[in-house]
Parts: sequence; C-alpha cells; structure tokens
Amino acid sequence: MSENIVEFKNVSKWYGEGENRTEVLSNINLTIKEGEFLAIVGFTGSGKTTLINLISGLLEPDEGEVLFKGKPIKGTSHERGIIFQNYSLLPWLNVFQNVALAVKEVHPDWSQEQITEHTERFIEMVHLSPAKNKLPKELSGGMRQRVSVARALSMDPEMLLMDEPLGALDALTRGVLQEEILRIWSANRRTALLITNDVDEGVFMADRIIPLNPGPNATLGPEYMIELDRPRDKKALNSDPKFKEVRTAILNYLVDLGEAAKLEKKAEFILPDYKPMMPNSRSFPFFRRKKGRA
Repeated sequence: MSENIVEFKNVSKWYGEGENRTEVLSNINLTIKEGEFLAIVGFTGSGKTTLINLISGLLEPDEGEVLFKGKPIKGTSHERGIIFQNYSLLPWLNVFQNVALAVKEVHPDWSQEQITEHTERFIEMVHLSPAKNKLPKELSGGMRQRVSVARALSMDPEMLLMDEPLGALDALTRGVLQEEILRIWSANRRTALLITNDVDEGVFMADRIIPLNPGPNATLGPEYMIELDRPRDKKALNSDPKFKEVRTAILNYLVDLGEAAKLEKKAEFILPDYKPMMPNSRSFPFFRRKKGRA
C-alpha cells in the first residue's frame, strides 16, 4: 500500500489581523499518497494557490501543520518541484540556461559536462532542442510553459506541483501539454498535484479529484475517484460512461456550490430615512440670485 507523502492536519491560513483578517483556508485535512495524481478543482479565488503554496513551502499555515514524508514543511525544497501558470522564466537567460540553472542548484558538485547532458535530456523530453538557445521572448506561450515543465522535472522532484500551469494557453496547446505532462509522469510515477478550474482537465489527468469549496473559509469537498484506465484517449473518453458519470457529478457539485455562494452574497440593504435638502446660498454660493435683471 502506498504511503502518504503529504498530510494536512487541521490546517487554516489567513491574511491580515484583527478586523481585517480574512481566513482563506479553514480546517483543511488532506492526505496525498505517494505516486498518485491528485487534482484540486474550484472557482477562481477559492484558495487553490494558497493550498499549493503551503505544500511548496512558500507559505506556512497559521493553524495546524503540513507534513511532507512525515515532517513539517519548512521552506522550499527541490523535492517539491512547482510549475507556475506564469512560467517564471528568467528573461535574460535562454532555454538551456533557464533549465541548467535549476540543475546546478540541485547538483552543485556536478561537472559542466554532466549538467549539459542532464539539461539537454530534459529539453529534448519536451521537444524544445531546436529552440534551446532562444530567449523566452522569442518563444510562444506553449513553448515557455514547456521550458517551465522541463525545468521542474530536471530537478527530479519527489512531488510535482502544478498551479494551473495550462490556464493561459490556447485549447490546442493546452491539450498537447496535458498529454506531454501525463507521458512524463507515467515514466516515473512521481506524486503529482494539479490545481485547475477545468473539470475536464482534472478528470483526464488525475486519479482523484477533490473540489475546494469557495472561500473565504474554504474547505474541501467530497473526493471523486477517477476509475479510468491509463493511458487515456480524449476522443474515446467522450463516449465512456464512467467519464460522463464522474464529470457530471463534479460539475453538478460545483454548480450547486456556485448557486449557494450567490445566495449568501445577496443581502438586503436598508437605506437611511433621509430627506433631500434644498440647497441654499450659504452652502452653495452658485445658487445665489444675481442682482439686477433676471
């Protein structure tokens, strides 16, 4: 049986203090098993990025604890590689240099020959060898994201964290990269966590999906197991009854959440019982009558 690689124990996270305090996540309990592909889906602003930042070590919980392999997470580590939505590439470095920088960080004792060989292997893995000397500004959005994927994987992380990495891409590029990430993940079966607001993407890629209920005070919803054989074919999935069933269940749950959130936001506003006052010449000099003829 797979062991838990990540554990959230009664985790809450808020921003601000006193009356200005906003609790983003409230009492989160979650386990992620080693080797599984988990997707967290939810609305924009529900706290998904906060949750993944707690695993990456960019944030610490205000209550509870987040464990990685049984130990509290304190700061970032190459054990947990992250792919951001905005690529986060250094604009003055070319493709090779952006990836090599990460390799050097993980393997400071390697020779230049080892660094070059390792870097080029992962650039080839995402089919970017012809563009390895190009700067980020010379690449399309999809190519930049592939550099980001290569950089994260080149660090050989024990867990791959993806914060809506494909959200800004066109549908065709997004589909290609979904399959690319799955192909690479299948090769070594490292643990993966995908944050997304696209249910279809989550069902296609993950073993398990958990909705994040809208914040503030966001909590986790029920888990949905994706019992679909791998490798998955998108065209075949469209006619697969299991795919339709789990997709519909998740969408219905999210729709119900959205409707409930709208009802909570509706409030009755009672206007004060003020009567308008006629302006006078003292308060508003421009209302003074001009002397002389009208």
